[in-house]
Amino acid sequence: MSANLNTTHWEHLSKQQRYDQVNSQVIGLIDHSVDEIANLANACALLKEAFGWWWIGFYRKVSNSLILGPFQGPVACTTIGFGKGVCGSSWKEGRTILVEDVESFPGHIACSAASKSEIVVPLWRKDGSFWGVIDVDSEHLAHFDAVDQIELEKFCRSLEIILS
Repeated sequence: MSANLNTTHWEHLSKQQRYDQVNSQVIGLIDHSVDEIANLANACALLKEAFGWWWIGFYRKVSNSLILGPFQGPVACTTIGFGKGVCGSSWKEGRTILVEDVESFPGHIACSAASKSEIVVPLWRKDGSFWGVIDVDSEHLAHFDAVDQIELEKFCRSLEIILS
């Protein structure tokens, strides 16, 4: 299946309009004939196109660690432990964590010195068990807010239909 998405000129849209477009397009982007990795790769690309954030990626739970999955951006940490950094803390607490200044987050894992703020949203399998997280980093301080949290959580809920 080839993606037949609306070609949007993202730069002319407000943040809320971008999220509205992304959240409507992600459903059409999901291809049930391929595995979750292919679908998550396209989901990352969609977010990167729409927002141009520094880094966007998925970490999936494998045994007792979060292992790097599809991402867009510079090279990243490959393994994160339970309760470690923002991603591991989101896993441990089972909730979204928004960090305005990563330097102020105890135990922050610095994969890139350019990252200044971060938001991490947990993802759940259809059976309700923890699957992993989406991690989004910005090179700007206090880049993410309540709108980002609400809309990224909505985005993740749309993706959970493909997670096994």
